[in-house]
Amino acid sequence: MRNGTLDVDALCFWHNRVMRRRLLLIATVLVFGAELYADPPMTTLLIEVKTLGGNPVERASVVVRFVKGRAKMKLGKKIRTTWETRTNQEGVAKIPPVPQGQILVQVIAKGYQTFGQKFDVDEEEKTIQVKLNPPQAQYSSHQ
Repeated sequence: MRNGTLDVDALCFWHNRVMRRRLLLIATVLVFGAELYADPPMTTLLIEVKTLGGNPVERASVVVRFVKGRAKMKLGKKIRTTWETRTNQEGVAKIPPVPQGQILVQVIAKGYQTFGQKFDVDEEEKTIQVKLNPPQAQYSSHQ
């Protein structure tokens, strides 16, 4: 202040410095915020279920669970981690896009042993072929 008046040059300098800091802070938040909200890479799955003889198994229950991977924090967004469906007449189950990483595939069909195995998925589309074994004879120690 000179002679009761505001020094305009000093006020503009302070205002610009504060604005520059605010602008830098906003830009930083936007860059890191965009990474947190970005969707993780996804994979569309086709699961083919067949017998050891190569025949398709229809109406087999297929469960896919996302185990671990590259999914980022979603800040309050619910991330779906389990998908359940059944195979069609050709023995194929189509799973909607799942996050890339490690998944657990379980297949349950009447008259066959239950199948369960972990797979790594890191491409846009993946076909997983499952061969179901016939049931084993029951074991008893009383015979």
